[in-house]
Amino acid sequence: MTEPRPPFPPFDAGTAAAKVQAAEDAWNSRDPQRVSLAYTEDTVWRNRDEFLTGRAEVVAFLTGKWERELEYALRKSLWSFTDDRIAVRFQYEWHDAGGQWWRSYGNELWEFDDRGLMRRREASINDTAIAEADRRIRGPRPDDERGRDIPLR
Repeated sequence: MTEPRPPFPPFDAGTAAAKVQAAEDAWNSRDPQRVSLAYTEDTVWRNRDEFLTGRAEVVAFLTGKWERELEYALRKSLWSFTDDRIAVRFQYEWHDAGGQWWRSYGNELWEFDDRGLMRRREASINDTAIAEADRRIRGPRPDDERGRDIPLR
């Protein structure tokens, strides 16, 4: 059984923002096993055009993702929340094996159980090629940038 993951629903503005920052921090670790522990054993995902069920599929998906998306660095922003749901906007940058840099823009819809584990995640994501000189996301978010919104472009 997985340890509970505070903060727990029902969310308020502070706990929803803390949940978003915790997710950003975990994903920036690029550790599929660590990230998977924030999800229920039977979690269901839609990520772009892929559908996943369960932690084992999440770990396999994230392992492949971070083998392809090199130097991945992510920023998430709270968009909205209700009792057990959070909507997030995000951007991340990475480069492919050929050295092309990309910025990926997306939105996620999250639903949590009463132990603070995510049972459902739906992500819509678009990629745009960028020049290395146009990068603005470099590694995990520094402490002095926490809580700041991410610019649209």
